[in-house]
Amino acid sequence: MANLENIVFLLLVLLTTYPWALAVRQDMLFKNYHIIITNDLPKDTFHLPSPDAPQLFVHCKSGDRDIGPKAMLNGEVYTWDTKINFFRTTLFFCYERWENFLKNGTFDLFKATRDEDRCLEHQDTCFWSVRSDGFYFSNNNQTWRNEYPW
Repeated sequence: MANLENIVFLLLVLLTTYPWALAVRQDMLFKNYHIIITNDLPKDTFHLPSPDAPQLFVHCKSGDRDIGPKAMLNGEVYTWDTKINFFRTTLFFCYERWENFLKNGTFDLFKATRDEDRCLEHQDTCFWSVRSDGFYFSNNNQTWRNEYPW
């Protein structure tokens, strides 16, 4: 028991002596991040059973939170909010399937250590655009980069 008390005391000393240990990323822990995925796949009515048939299926989740599946028409969005956990291990991965061309994959669409800073530019939002050649990321909804080719 004395050993545990010594460890707790040492931790308290370290945290109060070096407040930056908690404060460095503390501002990120309380931010609400918005993740927005837009179906920007080309309209291809030739392969679809009808013009109103969904062409993209998305299912996003983390280790402890399931956002749920969504069938998306062209131009539709799939969105959710999250906060970064204390250990900065927050991760949302998404399985996506493009029906027309039988393409699919699983992609990390929010990773705390990668996205906590780069998504701050436009109101704490990470923008994703699903296109015929892959998944494009933007932190300002204007400049896009293909981060995950199909």
